Amino acid sequence: MDTLFFIGVIVLFILTSIAWGFKTLPKENWQILAVLPRKKNGQGAWNGLNLTYYGFLCANAYTFAVFIFLILSGSMGIPMTGLVALTVSLLMICMPSAKLIARIVEKKTNTLTVGGAVFAGALAAPWIVLAVNHTLGKIEGFEISVIVFLSAISIAYAYGEGLGRLACVSFGCCYGKPLAACSPRVRHLFSRFNLVFNGKTKKIAYADDLDGQPVIPIQIITAVIYSVSAVFGTWLFLNHYFSAALLETIIVTQVWRFLSEFLRADFRGRLAITPYQVMSLLTIPYLTGATLFFPQIAQTPQLSVGLSMVWNPWIILFLQLIWIITFLYTGRSAVTGSRISLHVIEDKI
Repeated sequence: MDTLFFIGVIVLFILTSIAWGFKTLPKENWQILAVLPRKKNGQGAWNGLNLTYYGFLCANAYTFAVFIFLILSGSMGIPMTGLVALTVSLLMICMPSAKLIARIVEKKTNTLTVGGAVFAGALAAPWIVLAVNHTLGKIEGFEISVIVFLSAISIAYAYGEGLGRLACVSFGCCYGKPLAACSPRVRHLFSRFNLVFNGKTKKIAYADDLDGQPVIPIQIITAVIYSVSAVFGTWLFLNHYFSAALLETIIVTQVWRFLSEFLRADFRGRLAITPYQVMSLLTIPYLTGATLFFPQIAQTPQLSVGLSMVWNPWIILFLQLIWIITFLYTGRSAVTGSRISLHVIEDKI
């Protein structure tokens, strides 16, 4: 497949998703996807478990990110066993870190932080590659380039984080400052481009009582910036500029993460510069140093090889498993509840 056509398909998919999310997801009925009855209460109704669109959209974003990572890495001839080992190892670090770091920073048990997960993953990623090379690589006779892996995973992260912001729009979290509290210049800038959330169960409502008020659409801005960075990184990668792709995606995403914190209204800690901002800035020199420490590779990616690798029943099942695990991990709401009343429709008997 031609590189530009491949990138064009991705751009069309992302633009459609972001445009749909901007228009649709702030609505009240786009927070809870389904409710499962769990236990009957004393009034004859059932207490329910809420499954959220947040989890559904996170699962879509995570799976798409892994899908892109597998294509890019596969285009470099990295074997499937190595890719699966790398992906599983990284997710085993990032997913628990999302809760653990948020608990430490925000002192809350039922919240997640992508920023903290990214920081933990960035610290661990080079050493995961070395560990896989030293164990599985020696057995199966392969050696994965650290720079190629970091570049592919950085691009995949930018895609996943970009699309993942739609989940935040659905749940009403990670929201921007209300326009009423901004300067006249900022109010004018976002007078037509803003988000208005509806529903008392959205986080923006129960945390800051900002439902129904126009706020800076920070989630959508982030989705666009990250997606543009990811697309450009994809082009760089497929033209064998691996270090450039890594640095471009990491610098753009982490600098924007630092700056965007000043436009957010949700609680991010009590310090002027939050721990998440410090983490984002530390990630840049750490991965920049990796490009200087680890050897470069001159191999040219073969997109057709990467695409043929993912068109494999085992990879498809692996992606489905990633989706299911992510949905079960992020989609079960701990901060909203529901009551279900069941009855027979008499005239249908």
